[in-house]
Amino acid sequence: MFTIVKEYERAIKFRFGKFIKVMEPGIRLVIPLIHVYKRIDLRTITQDVPQQKCITKDNVTITINAVVYYKVSDAKKAVLEVKDAYFAVTQLAQTTLRNSLGGVKLDELLSNLKVISREIKEIVDTETDPWGIKVEKVEIKDIKIPEDMERIIAKEAEAEREKRAIIVKSEGEVGAAQKLADAAKILGTTPGAMHLRTLATINDLSGDKSNTVIFAIPVEVLDSFKTSKVIDKIKDVVKK
Repeated sequence: MFTIVKEYERAIKFRFGKFIKVMEPGIRLVIPLIHVYKRIDLRTITQDVPQQKCITKDNVTITINAVVYYKVSDAKKAVLEVKDAYFAVTQLAQTTLRNSLGGVKLDELLSNLKVISREIKEIVDTETDPWGIKVEKVEIKDIKIPEDMERIIAKEAEAEREKRAIIVKSEGEVGAAQKLADAAKILGTTPGAMHLRTLATINDLSGDKSNTVIFAIPVEVLDSFKTSKVIDKIKDVVKK
């Protein structure tokens, strides 16, 4: 004549088939043949949505699998408003998943998976409110696409990586050319700069004795000789 309702449970009690009350946790009186009750678990339930095929907006057939996390928020509604709340949630999630994915393209699905999952969760949660069910989360676990589509996606990804590499290389070449142009401008406008650069280059090459170095004397050096007194004395000697 007595039953124990656990802390995480609620029991819907009927007398001669008519609802009486929701039995709270503890020891409760149940008279045989008069009272009937149904236990409802209030803990979060993890329900796997059966694997199914869907057609996206761009007519790509995919196979998808998902999982729903939900709990009973109103035990009375979960018993009186729907025959099998757990089965109903699974079927609703399956239908909503198929309909929602049919309205998006494959690229949008793969790039916005979390957003789409959240939208599906909100739809299912709204539909299950009259049943006393609170949907906490809907997660898409796995998406399988045709093999030919996988190859196309792989080629697109490879082309995108090559495009990025070319852009980065071009930007580097532009930056290097700009730096060379700035250096040439500085060397051309600064007195003695070209001479110092030449000496630095010779110093770098002198470390390896096997090198044979042939270089031209910078114009600045010749100009310095032209204006020096040495040239003047040489001209005097030649004249004499």
